[in-house]
Amino acid sequence: MRDLSRLIRPKSIAVVGGGAWCTEVIRQTERMGFDGPIWPVHPRAVNVAGHGAFPGVGDLPSSPDAVFVGVNRHATVDVVGQLAAIGAGGAVCFASGFSEAVAEDASGADLQAQLVAAAGDMPILGPNCYGFINALDGALLWPDQHGCQPVQRGVAILTQSSNIAINLTMQKRGLPIAYTVTCGNMAQTSQAEIASALIDDPRVTAVGLHIEGFGDIRVWEALAHKAHAKGVPLVALKVGASDQAQSATISHTASLAGSDAGAQALLDRLRIARVAGLPDLLETLKLLHCQGPLRGANIASISCSGGEASLIADMAEGSDLRFPPLTGPQKSTLRAALGPMVALSNPLDYHTYIWRDADRMAHAWSGMTGPDIDMTFSIVDYPTTDPTDWACATEAALKVRAETGAPFAVVASLPELMPEEIAHRLMQGGVVPFNGLREALAAVSAAGQVGAPSPLPVYLPGTASATVTLTEAEAKTALAAHGIVVAGHRTATRDTIVAVASGLCPPFAVKGLGLAHKSEHGAVRLSVRTEDLARVAADIGTENLLVEEMVSDAVAELLVGVTRDPAHGFVLTLGAGGVLTELLRDTTSLLLPVTRNDVEAALSRLACAPLLCGYRGKPPAHAPGIIDAVLALQSYVLAHADSVSEVEINPLMCTPDRAVAVDALIRKA
Repeated sequence: MRDLSRLIRPKSIAVVGGGAWCTEVIRQTERMGFDGPIWPVHPRAVNVAGHGAFPGVGDLPSSPDAVFVGVNRHATVDVVGQLAAIGAGGAVCFASGFSEAVAEDASGADLQAQLVAAAGDMPILGPNCYGFINALDGALLWPDQHGCQPVQRGVAILTQSSNIAINLTMQKRGLPIAYTVTCGNMAQTSQAEIASALIDDPRVTAVGLHIEGFGDIRVWEALAHKAHAKGVPLVALKVGASDQAQSATISHTASLAGSDAGAQALLDRLRIARVAGLPDLLETLKLLHCQGPLRGANIASISCSGGEASLIADMAEGSDLRFPPLTGPQKSTLRAALGPMVALSNPLDYHTYIWRDADRMAHAWSGMTGPDIDMTFSIVDYPTTDPTDWACATEAALKVRAETGAPFAVVASLPELMPEEIAHRLMQGGVVPFNGLREALAAVSAAGQVGAPSPLPVYLPGTASATVTLTEAEAKTALAAHGIVVAGHRTATRDTIVAVASGLCPPFAVKGLGLAHKSEHGAVRLSVRTEDLARVAADIGTENLLVEEMVSDAVAELLVGVTRDPAHGFVLTLGAGGVLTELLRDTTSLLLPVTRNDVEAALSRLACAPLLCGYRGKPPAHAPGIIDAVLALQSYVLAHADSVSEVEINPLMCTPDRAVAVDALIRKA
């Protein structure tokens, strides 16, 4: 990786160009209190924004650490080459019209390639980006307004979108932002490389990533391992769709996996928390800055309103968050603080008997913490008329945190009812000040996702186009060679089906071969008796048929499939199987390779998991056989990684003593 330390933590700055953007860079740098030299470069101006200008890059007094290149795109290539030649620390390339503009100008991609070649080993941000703000050292190359203030420590935010970066810096939620970096086109230096450089700064407490695409998976894996080793949690807002080549997919798996399943599986594998929106990103970063990752998803809530207690309980419904019942010690503490008139529960409405008595409030609030509680919420909406009138709540929260050391948060149910000055004070005492109840729950859920990334690197697929679809019989033979159990079957024609089936045990399933979705063409018949074979074969209408033994003792049907995702690897999808697979959409996805433990955990997350465990008196499915089938399918995929595009078993019939593939599909080069 390139060394970005001089670029993002510069001692000297140069600004090439003379327009309003370049002038603003100098002004913003001065406003942040940068105390190093600032060198404008302009071929004609004597002075730019109060600083003496140099006619060219070669005239600078020494090699600058960080340079804002604010000239047109063609001149940018030349300037970057000159900077690399004099050993500059790095450059921000502001100009647009490179690869992002290929649809309008085909020369953009070539120009971007020239830019990368000109930079050589010198790191560049962009092109088509605003640059960076280093609020720790007061150093920035930024051509517009921003809301960052000097901080001693804080979070870093990286995004490809300069406009989103500006908006995030304007937050009024008390979040200390140490770095804001825009990545632009990432022509040379990727988002993961930038993040890796940022976490080398011990003052960075967490990193927020607005991700449009991953690029080199190996660099992201290295980042995840490095961040975990350094104790710096990562949280991502992943948007957009991957560049999956699924226009010709014919399996249920590909339809269900979609473009986002691979991205989610990669983030899960790297243990990078994922959030759904910008407010969630900010609140999760706030939690991670104050508290770090959470051990689990057990929460407690205390408020002086039954309405708020009901609200948080309802809002957490359907998430992974849980409200454990109160323990004996918790009840004892609460009863001593609240007296006999309050019904004790989690969430708790503690009424207003002790309001304005900060010590008694702290005593009660402490009772909602405990070794099995990963985060305790106290719901407090500060009045806009006079927020200081509720100083008792602030004092009580700080006292709980100081005395118990437990993870503790004050959450305003409405985001605007957490004043920024109070948020700052709470954070100084280690209390998380949440703006918004929904956002708080999302943040706690996300903070529980952070952990050690998988030690196994993602298996990267080949790129050959899939042009061959095996018949069901061919697919079953190929998978059986890797350990998949398949039902007894034979291929036949309409004229030979009776003779061929004589070696199998009825009843039969009869299927027409050569069709992608056989059930949609009426080409699947089940529970066929021997005497009906000829008639059924004629009804199906295809010349070539598959006749196989029925599996009649299944307690559940599963889908097990793998699709090749060029952006993320091989995506393994597990889910409820059968003809209603796409309607049920009960699936979970992982990236290959997987272990037995991975598969077991994934199966437990399915809504149909109770069927596998034995439901309403039915016997459980043979779990080892199911896991063996998944690993056998993986074995086939990895053995043919250069050529395979899709593999699917649907359904995998799960019986009390085995797991049997009764339909299979393979597409490959």
